[in-house]
Amino acid sequence: MRIVSLLPSATETLFALGLGESLVAVTHECDYPPAAAALPIVTRSTIGLRERDSAGIDSEVTAAAASGMSLYEVDTDAILELEPDLVVAQDICDVCAIPASQVDHALAGIPIVRQHPHSLEDVLADIASLAATCGADAGPLLADLRARIGAAASRASRLPRERAVFLEWLDPPYPAGHWTPDLLGIAGFDDPLARAGRPSTATTWQAVRDARPETLLLAPCGFDRVRAEREAALVAEDIESCGARRVAVMDGSAYFNRPGPRLVDSLELLVAGRAR
Repeated sequence: MRIVSLLPSATETLFALGLGESLVAVTHECDYPPAAAALPIVTRSTIGLRERDSAGIDSEVTAAAASGMSLYEVDTDAILELEPDLVVAQDICDVCAIPASQVDHALAGIPIVRQHPHSLEDVLADIASLAATCGADAGPLLADLRARIGAAASRASRLPRERAVFLEWLDPPYPAGHWTPDLLGIAGFDDPLARAGRPSTATTWQAVRDARPETLLLAPCGFDRVRAEREAALVAEDIESCGARRVAVMDGSAYFNRPGPRLVDSLELLVAGRAR
């Protein structure tokens, strides 16, 4: 089977299912596992965000959305030349990844799997569905992921629950949405700002202060830990004003932001942080 993945989490899932050799193209953001970097890239960003801070990126993305401009360019001609049997895209967020609606017309005639998870269970169901579509057996992978979720939940249950706020963006602050509240709950965190199963929306640092978090968990969407730490330094006064006894800056891009197998790694990181 020849597969084009327009979704980094799907790329990770396909490799985890043993289908990496079936991939014929990926996006410019598909950086895991390392073998994905050797594959042809059929997308690019339409706006330069690398040198902007969180506030600048938020303004740029908001302006693009208001003008109707897509954040991504897809080389659909290149995809057609590859003659794929399947394209994997998503319907959950036009900012985080290429929406299926951007390519479905140009790729008419090619089957498109449209993933749209909103919870941890949805993510596991998408893994099973993608495997079935590709004729693969998701049983071993899902059994391992569920066993690890169970082990993490058991470990967390032996610790006192903790009041926390998880932020997916820092300027402005965006609280946890979609599947992340599930991870927080299993790990033993009570987050009054979390929006389980719903998109994250901007809030204020005053709202974060009012939530009285014992712990602040910061994993800005699309940022590795080094860049997340740099962004956290820009809002250091706001972070300090929340009075949290612990602040953890994490790699959102590698873990929490992508609805794939590494969400279980994310859960284990949360529990390990509480156990220290």
